[in-house]
Amino acid sequence: MLNHELVRFMIVGGLNTANYYILYLICYNFLGWHYMVSHIIGFTISLILSFFLNVYFTYKVKPTLMKFLKFPLTQLVNMPVSSFFVYVFVDLLNWNGNIAPIVAVFLTVPITFVVTSKILKK
Repeated sequence: MLNHELVRFMIVGGLNTANYYILYLICYNFLGWHYMVSHIIGFTISLILSFFLNVYFTYKVKPTLMKFLKFPLTQLVNMPVSSFFVYVFVDLLNWNGNIAPIVAVFLTVPITFVVTSKILKK
């Protein structure tokens, strides 16, 4: 049987990924910002949304200021690893800047699930 938290985490992850990617595309394509600036802005805004979706929907726990302040720790590994992948895909492998960040996000999901559950379920 599937872990219900994992299923909810994947739903939230899908919504959050869509949110990140839309923000990234707006910054990168419409505002003409550098791909890495667009990546970081999309990532940061999505991180805040992700906190609220995860506490209310995925783990069904009470949000607290301490959890909100600790939540960025879930991205302590994810942000640099996904940024590294984006850099490698765009600058070294010459991938399209529109495709690279979405592939990078999917490569970091397992790490994020484990760390998020540990922080929010305390």
